[in-house]
Amino acid sequence: MVTFVNKLTVHGDIDTFLAVKDRLTAYMSAQPGHVSNHTLRHVGRPNVFLEYAVWEDASAHQQAARSDEFQALVRQLVPLAQPEPGLYETVEAA
Repeated sequence: MVTFVNKLTVHGDIDTFLAVKDRLTAYMSAQPGHVSNHTLRHVGRPNVFLEYAVWEDASAHQQAARSDEFQALVRQLVPLAQPEPGLYETVEAA
């Protein structure tokens, strides 16, 4: 399992951002290898969001993220928010 984490700082309209984010989430949730996802909003900074999604493996996430449909949705997000994405793996306790 891997976890995709994306900090999004919204500089456009938040309602428009949430609508685009919901379309992206719906698309990714339907892709093979997607396990779960959550979106958090910063309590003190309402324009900052943290999105995390669990995937079976990195290749499943990368395949979904390279699709034309996903890229078209991401282009809608660009004028609204600054993303800081990353793919993470669990560190087991020693």
